[in-house]
Amino acid sequence: MRIIYTSLFYLLLPLILLRLWWRGLKAPEYRKRWHERLAFYPHRYPHPVIWFHAVSVGEAEALFPLVKRLQQLHPQEHLLITTTTPTGSARVKAVLKDTVSHVYLPYDLPDVLHRFTHCFQPKLAVIMETEIWPNLYAHCGKHNIPLYLINARLSERSARAYQRIPSLVRPALAQIKQIATQSAEDSQRFIAIGATNPVSTIGNIKFDVDVGVGVGVSRHHFSQGQQLKHQLFAGRFIWLAASTHKGEESLILDIYQKLKEKIPRLLLLIAPRHPERFDEVRQLCQQRFLTSVCRTSGNACAETTDVYLLDTLGELKLFYGAADVAFVGGSLVPIGGHNILEAAAVGVPVLFGPYMANFAAIARNILEHQAAIQCPTDTALMAALLDLYNRPDYRAELIAKGQAFIRSNQGATTRILELLEAELTPKAAA
Repeated sequence: MRIIYTSLFYLLLPLILLRLWWRGLKAPEYRKRWHERLAFYPHRYPHPVIWFHAVSVGEAEALFPLVKRLQQLHPQEHLLITTTTPTGSARVKAVLKDTVSHVYLPYDLPDVLHRFTHCFQPKLAVIMETEIWPNLYAHCGKHNIPLYLINARLSERSARAYQRIPSLVRPALAQIKQIATQSAEDSQRFIAIGATNPVSTIGNIKFDVDVGVGVGVSRHHFSQGQQLKHQLFAGRFIWLAASTHKGEESLILDIYQKLKEKIPRLLLLIAPRHPERFDEVRQLCQQRFLTSVCRTSGNACAETTDVYLLDTLGELKLFYGAADVAFVGGSLVPIGGHNILEAAAVGVPVLFGPYMANFAAIARNILEHQAAIQCPTDTALMAALLDLYNRPDYRAELIAKGQAFIRSNQGATTRILELLEAELTPKAAA
């Protein structure tokens, strides 16, 4: 089966590259660094490496605390971080800078993977969440590269899809030394699709963020956010719509125009998920005759400003600190939702829509703790926003419960680090 998969991949490679070029029309970064996706590297990198893969921004952000702790414990080790998307790449470069090597994940083709491992010589491979690549996993097994799947999650829909191709999936899973899942349900699904090596429920490392407005990174984000609120927004009531997707902004702008009649000092902040859509969202505002200010302009909002467009990368946590209420997007349209924990950790009431398949366990549990609000419709979202505006005590209650919920679920990073330490310590002693 893997021979058929590989042959099809080779046949489709021209179309895959054409798709990259096409995506580059809106996001120019997709047209750059193609050589990395084919594992052609213009210069030598440090090796051997401990290799981590994080698909995009969300996975990279969750990975950073683990990487930093590993660097503290093993400063002599060279680390490699791969991503798939330009936005993920940008975050790795911004946060870790030159303390790690970074390239795009190579395509899942035998000759490409041979060049990749020849260049970097991984001594350990650590894949975030759900990235099952048959040739990559087989290559790790063939070359005795210990492979771990961490913070692993598997939806019911994905599990059903993998079960249709057992001759491809089961041999790939057999190459993984250990799968560390986010929840018991994820563990059961991995076993159901054919995992035979150890599968353990370790928890979600996305909980392992600094929590509270009084300590650590969250204190920085909160205090800096409050300064931004004073400098840019003149004390207005701030509704932040974060990580929004196509189709959501129109609904959100409609809600804003209706709420403005009841909350005259309301200001809407929109942070689109994908940079290539910044201009599209700005045009949506113009079509509705709404006055907007872009973050990149450096301008503060006037009393007449309707929308502040966050058209930068890496600043979302700061603006959570400036917001009075945050709605996390990808959830009003069937995308599957985005990470709601960052907003709760900084200290802002959190709302999200009905589509949370990518974060189903987190959404279910945070609702059980009454620490966030799920809005099944745009009408429900508008009602929740108005209620939160009128009830400052309820906003404070949601913030406190949200932070308590995060604290009660922390510790996965330490447990994963212990797994990797067991792999690294014998090598260090040798």
